[in-house]
Amino acid sequence: MSAETDVELRGVTKRFEDVVAVDGLDLTIRRGEFLSLLGPSGCGKTTTLRLIAGFEQPDEGELLIGGRDVAGLPPYKRDVNTVFQSYALFPHMTVLDNVAYGLKQRGLRGAKREQKAREALELVRLPQLAVRKPRQLSGGQQQRVALARALVMEPRVLLLDEPLGALDLKVRKELQIELKRIQSQVGITFVYVTHDQEEALAMSDRVVVMNVGRIEQLGSPREVYDAPATRFVADFIGDTNFIERDGATFAVRPERISISRNGAAGLGGEVVTAMVVGPAMQCLVRTDDGQEVLVRQQRQGLDEDDAPREGERVVLTWAEDAALPLTTYPTGGTG
Repeated sequence: MSAETDVELRGVTKRFEDVVAVDGLDLTIRRGEFLSLLGPSGCGKTTTLRLIAGFEQPDEGELLIGGRDVAGLPPYKRDVNTVFQSYALFPHMTVLDNVAYGLKQRGLRGAKREQKAREALELVRLPQLAVRKPRQLSGGQQQRVALARALVMEPRVLLLDEPLGALDLKVRKELQIELKRIQSQVGITFVYVTHDQEEALAMSDRVVVMNVGRIEQLGSPREVYDAPATRFVADFIGDTNFIERDGATFAVRPERISISRNGAAGLGGEVVTAMVVGPAMQCLVRTDDGQEVLVRQQRQGLDEDDAPREGERVVLTWAEDAALPLTTYPTGGTG
């Protein structure tokens, strides 16, 4: 195991009776990176996190943290800490006492314990709320307190299990920025589980896209979005059109397609729907050969008279590098 590696899974398999939740997983997590495990429900991402945390034990394979095989060790004997979607704060304690609780259990004395707890609250920008009780906080504030309570223990790896899932969209986006800031500031390895692709792409150094207990693709957000390795990744990450042309299938992002009323040779069709989606104009086009293609254009610089309308004849074109060819395998999957 390299000195630049914090966590390594080697051929890890986890079964629940006859269900294989994690299937021979090989994964190396670099020191100090923000890594997201992304995928639909049942893909194995949460089980993978629980295996690292010690809440589950692998049936096969090795699991190393800091170069030490931790398979069989309980959570409290691993150099990790976990933040859950449910804040699990002690309602009878102040915010400061909640943050300091783990340090107290570790035997740290009062003055030093309080100092470290206050530093953790400074980190999550909540020092002014130290004397409040959890019921006096908003959901976003409670999640920050839970994060401070985990970070104050200075774990080697911080595990986050959909921590923003219970928050409304505006607060969630604010906390995404805060989480990335905090991770960059403290330099601790973050392993983040989410089914929200936008969240994973926005915050992560690398993204693990999982499906049925296996890794479909591991790469930077740019790599998994611009160059999906399989049809599953192309379909799961963002919006994608799968367009049939000349006997082959191509994946083309809606924003890479140009729409015009005439001119260049391309794929002809008719506008089925045209709607404004925030800063973009989004059209669904039914092509002459019966395919439905989603097109998304920025509205800036687009005159209202130039915008496509329902029922209009249009031509779709795209750059050669915008169309990713997909090869169909006998199993029905693609890669």
